[in-house]
Amino acid sequence: MIFLFEIELKNKPINLAFQSIFGLGFKNISLVFKKLGFCQNLKVENLSKKQISSLIKKINSLNILLANDLLKFKLLNFNKLISIKSIKGYRKSIGLPVRGQRTHTNAKTARKMKFLNIK
Repeated sequence: MIFLFEIELKNKPINLAFQSIFGLGFKNISLVFKKLGFCQNLKVENLSKKQISSLIKKINSLNILLANDLLKFKLLNFNKLISIKSIKGYRKSIGLPVRGQRTHTNAKTARKMKFLNIK
């Protein structure tokens, strides 16, 4: 098993395993693999240390937020909305839909935000 960006990558094809990292999607992963010349069917356990280091360098060169950094960024934006007392922040904090969806029947499906104490 390999730990990258604080996530355990299990023995799956690398395109599926790397998509489990919060902040990396199909588009970013496929771009990185094309630049490095990796096959999409390559398993995580078959990666060499040199390939892993090149993957990490390439992902870091994309300048995108990943894992805990992205979660902190989203929560700080959410806390900013609450502190300026916007409608969006208020509705999000009480668990209602934010973008104009109906609440009579469908409010149970509004996206819920994970609350973490960030200092």
